[in-house]
Amino acid sequence: MDIRAYNRRAWDKNVADGNEWTLPVTSEAIAAARQGEWKIVLTAMRPVPPDWFPALPGKEVLCLASGGGQQGPILAAAGAQVTVLDNSPRQLAQDRLVAQREGLHLTTLEGDMTDLSMFPDDSFDLIVHPISNVFIPRVLPVWVESYRVLRRGGALLAGFMNPAMYIFDHELLDDQDILQVKYRLPYSDLDSLDEAGLKHLMEAGWPLEWSHSLEDQIGGQLSVGFVLTGFYEDRDPRTILYDYMPVYIATRAVKE
Repeated sequence: MDIRAYNRRAWDKNVADGNEWTLPVTSEAIAAARQGEWKIVLTAMRPVPPDWFPALPGKEVLCLASGGGQQGPILAAAGAQVTVLDNSPRQLAQDRLVAQREGLHLTTLEGDMTDLSMFPDDSFDLIVHPISNVFIPRVLPVWVESYRVLRRGGALLAGFMNPAMYIFDHELLDDQDILQVKYRLPYSDLDSLDEAGLKHLMEAGWPLEWSHSLEDQIGGQLSVGFVLTGFYEDRDPRTILYDYMPVYIATRAVKE
């Protein structure tokens, strides 16, 4: 199947359904960012540390697979020259909505996070990549392309899922708060679910997901040349897993 096309439709549906990661930031948040008071997330709850960012005015920033009218507009209001690349046209429309509403300059491009061939080498000072590579089967191309398009001294700020969360029975976890180990890692909706489970997921319009090992997520960044300079974990109080483990990870990696 055409995974990218399916997930594009799924995320367009998420926008229509009002998924929290598709809701544009408020005018108040933009006004505060213009005054230097701002924050964004790469994971669920914990804001990115301020010292992970360069001084933003004039910096070229790529918000990679980061549509939805959230990170991009905030960074643009803080003074950066922002390009948002995302697979979902409706997610990108949310960024344009905020830009038009607030008088921000923002470039939006529909594309694949694993293929940044529309950008020349050394195009950006900063890449912001909130949790999204869970929606692709292979994560290494994201690191390869991110390294290529960053300038020397530039940083990649990435959020991703702790792969351990994918061992649990999703329905029992979501519906009954029961933690029952069911799946082997690496997990894939296409390969790990039975036929009925996959059909149910796709009929509901959910995006397809894959787990990625820490070797691929962190080791993959190192293997292409990045130097890891920051790391944190994040918990999600909306799930029973909050009491047991952090389910999100964020890294700051520099192209020296």
